[in-house]
Amino acid sequence: MTQPDRRYDLPTIIFGVLFIAIMIVASFWVVQPFILGFAWAGMVVIATWPVLIKIQNLLWGRRSLAVLVMVVLLLLLFVLPIALLISSVVDNSAPMVAWVNEPGKIQIPDLEWLRSIPLVGDRVFNSYHLLVNTGGTALIAKVQPYFGQTATWFVTQAAHIGRFLVHCALMLLFSALLYARGEQVAMAIRHFAVRLGAARGDAAVVLGGQAIRAVALGVVVTALVQSVLGGIGLAVSGIPAATLLTVLMFVFCVAQLGPLLVLIPAIIWLYWSGETTWGTVLLVWSCVVGTLDNFLRPALIRMGADLPLILILSGVIGGLLAFGMIGLFIGPVVLAVSYRLLSAWVNQAPVPVTDAEEIEKELEQ
Repeated sequence: MTQPDRRYDLPTIIFGVLFIAIMIVASFWVVQPFILGFAWAGMVVIATWPVLIKIQNLLWGRRSLAVLVMVVLLLLLFVLPIALLISSVVDNSAPMVAWVNEPGKIQIPDLEWLRSIPLVGDRVFNSYHLLVNTGGTALIAKVQPYFGQTATWFVTQAAHIGRFLVHCALMLLFSALLYARGEQVAMAIRHFAVRLGAARGDAAVVLGGQAIRAVALGVVVTALVQSVLGGIGLAVSGIPAATLLTVLMFVFCVAQLGPLLVLIPAIIWLYWSGETTWGTVLLVWSCVVGTLDNFLRPALIRMGADLPLILILSGVIGGLLAFGMIGLFIGPVVLAVSYRLLSAWVNQAPVPVTDAEEIEKELEQ
């Protein structure tokens, strides 16, 4: 009996592809609860791998002791502060939402101090009150419901503290495993990349690791330092709800908007309340914190990853909407890796000719 040519056996090909697709979908379904935790752990391990090696050298080359130290450091310096901040948001969210939604609570300030401005003070004060009397109250009444909805949305995102803590626990677990077997995991990933794309696949993995380290060190660490220092200034100056404002400042810093969006209103509030001394102290401290990223970020980014501002901003907002609080870390990393890989692929082609006459000659030929 003549056997069919298996090179062109269409049913075999179809069923083979279908079986592979089913296995991929089933595997993804099984590991789906662990994907975000593993991705977070991968980002943390890649960013802190040099620290692990240094600690291992200090601990007589014992990898187990170095892994234990790194897990404890992650727990004390990263997981616990974030968990405490989220818990503070949840604990203080109900009074804030109730206050925002209560009618008559948001009052237009009188701004009597405008009269003290030389030459134009009375005119500015009268113009301001004319605006308030003709439509300012109605404007506040229309905008107030949106304040409540916005606050409620942020509280809803922060209220997933249980899921967030689960991801933190998974991140610690996977980080310990990756720290212990980091070389083997990296070699397996590179081997798989070589199997897919030869040398270009291996280069793609290396570029992806550089992008992850650039985001983790240049963006997240800088934002964490700025927000912590800014929060200390808010607490020392006596600003109410300093913890909540610190969380908001961290979000703005990760989005590359800077801490001044929180610090400047706090300074204005202090001067407005008559606390000119603390307002001046916070003003000086804000100048230091606001310019810190200009020196800290270049020192942290060693691999020369130039990431556009719109990329980080889109990653933060999109990651927050897609994954919740953990998306603040996952979103920028995903876009940064994609951007680096796409840039490397585009740069493999020659630069286009800019002279219009040369382009016309090439088209004629």
